[in-house]
Amino acid sequence: MKNLIAASTSTIFNGNYLDYLTEALTELFSETDEILFIPYARPGGISHDEYTEKAAEAFKKLNKNVVGIHTFKDPIKAIQNATGIFTGGGNTFVLVSRLYKNQVMQPLREAIFKGTPYLGTSAGSNICGVSMRTSNDMPIVYPPSFKTLGALPFNINPHYLDPDPSSKHMGETRETRIKEFHTQNDIPVIGLREGSWLRVNGSSIILKGEHSARIFKKGKEPVEIETSTSLSQVTL
Repeated sequence: MKNLIAASTSTIFNGNYLDYLTEALTELFSETDEILFIPYARPGGISHDEYTEKAAEAFKKLNKNVVGIHTFKDPIKAIQNATGIFTGGGNTFVLVSRLYKNQVMQPLREAIFKGTPYLGTSAGSNICGVSMRTSNDMPIVYPPSFKTLGALPFNINPHYLDPDPSSKHMGETRETRIKEFHTQNDIPVIGLREGSWLRVNGSSIILKGEHSARIFKKGKEPVEIETSTSLSQVTL
């Protein structure tokens, strides 16, 4: 039974790393003292060690030990033996490329479907969807496939931003980009605003956090769903 959190971000404005998720993470990882961290996304190009240290510092507050998957000789066994897993944010293209290179995409999927508690933030949430094609990241590397974990029956667009009528920015909005995606794909997309997350227990998917989320479906107008809404009640 799936047991996961897919969060838009690791940090909200004026907050510390993962602080806004403290209560949710205490519940998610209540039955494990050690979390396997996947630092492959490398935000800003930081090293795997630096990123793991950052995650470890945050989880100290919850009395949890964090160990980086990059420290294991066999990353597949590390996934299979993990009692809790966290994939951090950064560049989704780099993350997906490394998951495929190390042959851990499928083992990670199997671990999630068997119920290993999983936290994903940003890029780590992107990979919970059917594909990574609604990422906001630059394609700085070329992964062998855009197919991801499929732990959710839709795609996520984390850090979703609403159009700002007063902005002088002349580029495409997130909504425009997602509409472009739907000219070529049928997969629904959930726009997750900062400070929002999806709590998944088995087949139950509930929106959590302070904000509403935006659902995009091909050929349909976007729909807002309020926090605490069960996505099983929404036609996707």
